Amino acid sequence: MQIKIATKTIDHTWDKSIIPTMSDYIKIPNKSPSFDKDWQKNGYMDQAVKLLKKWCESQPIKGMTTEVIQIDGRTPLLFIEIKGNSDDKVLLYGHYDKQPEFTGWRDDLGPWKPVVEDGKLYGRGSADDGYALFSYLTAFLILQEQNIPHANCVIVLEGCEESGSYDLPFYMEKLKHKIDSPSLVVCLDAECGNYEQLWCTSSLRGNLVGVLSVDVLSEGVHSGSASGIVPSCFRIARELLNRIEDPETGNILCSDLFTEISEKTMHQTKIASDILSDSVYKKFPWVSLEEDSYETPYDLMLNNTWKPILSVTGADGLPNNEIAGNVLLPNLHLKLSFRLPPPLDTEAAGEKIKKILEHKPPPNCRIKFEPESAMSGWEAPPIKNWLEDSISEASHSFFNKPSVFMGAGVSIPLMGLLSEKFPKAQFLVTGLLGPNSNAHGPNEFMDIETAKKLTGCVAKIIADHHLNSNKGN
Repeated sequence: MQIKIATKTIDHTWDKSIIPTMSDYIKIPNKSPSFDKDWQKNGYMDQAVKLLKKWCESQPIKGMTTEVIQIDGRTPLLFIEIKGNSDDKVLLYGHYDKQPEFTGWRDDLGPWKPVVEDGKLYGRGSADDGYALFSYLTAFLILQEQNIPHANCVIVLEGCEESGSYDLPFYMEKLKHKIDSPSLVVCLDAECGNYEQLWCTSSLRGNLVGVLSVDVLSEGVHSGSASGIVPSCFRIARELLNRIEDPETGNILCSDLFTEISEKTMHQTKIASDILSDSVYKKFPWVSLEEDSYETPYDLMLNNTWKPILSVTGADGLPNNEIAGNVLLPNLHLKLSFRLPPPLDTEAAGEKIKKILEHKPPPNCRIKFEPESAMSGWEAPPIKNWLEDSISEASHSFFNKPSVFMGAGVSIPLMGLLSEKFPKAQFLVTGLLGPNSNAHGPNEFMDIETAKKLTGCVAKIIADHHLNSNKGN
């Protein structure tokens, strides 16, 4: 591959075509179904997928067919096939649904307001995961422009990833005759440690979400009349959480939620932590930070990728301060989110947690923990030499720096499914979710230069895949 020619094509396509189209995409408030119960009626999902399909069809890519598939009222799936030069197959994945607005955006920014500033494209869905489709097709433009062969490829772009990808298994089964058995799976929906090199995800944590309910009374009562007789729901909830989590350290107390960490994982983490140094924790928007209070970057990265952690992410039953009176709360419902080590059976973990929380409830109250979703973690299969070499060469070619492997603390529901369906496949999981990109929060942005370089990396790796598949590697 001629890197200078590829870079010129990338720059032109991104600047003249992709950024304007992505700006139109950002304007569409296409929230994932979990955050927009009337998504079918509102029509934003249809608007988004039509916009993306139209852009795809405008690209001069040989052997490409594009279709929108929607079955039984499920979220639409954008499915693309690109004929290649061998019978081998590559599966490329992304999603076009978005997280909700969230609060705290800068006054001159907004979730549905695309803004290009200092090399960044701001707006909801820019980094998560609007760029993926554009990177994929531009990679094929590069290859075909230079007459570089590639395998048959399929692109799957789903519409409910942010809701747990509940429609994806259905579509994967319906399309199995077209998807076949890919030997390489590419996913552009992951993190990067910085914007200076190619970061590849080696593992993802599982995520268990459920609601802890504490019911004490059938209705609220005067706190002066009842306190000292009727227990506080908040205190009981705190007591129950202490069964799971050390209240001083945040360490999980249940040994069944831990797994062994391999020497290879620890080695990769050491390399990544040496590169990132104190940015591991400084990248977050702290109100106050005492640096000497922290563990080493290495320990923090292992905590974030392989250590079980509990977060309380929501609550029902607590009135706003403005309307809170002297009333003893009758009940409290806490949304609990457990991030769990990759190999752990998440559903089994949910049953264990339920047993711990509901065992011997405090007197005169009703305790219930109901798991809502259980997403398995994922650990990449052993990487083949050709792919490891290709990743390294791609990073040096487009970033002029070495590639890095690291685990990620987030969850991507698809990955466990794909690993199960395609046990012989190699995986390239990477992305643009770098420092301060804030995908689910305010001021989400995509770093444009990194997106361009990542596009080139994807093209080279797809080319190398074809070369090595012909060699039987």
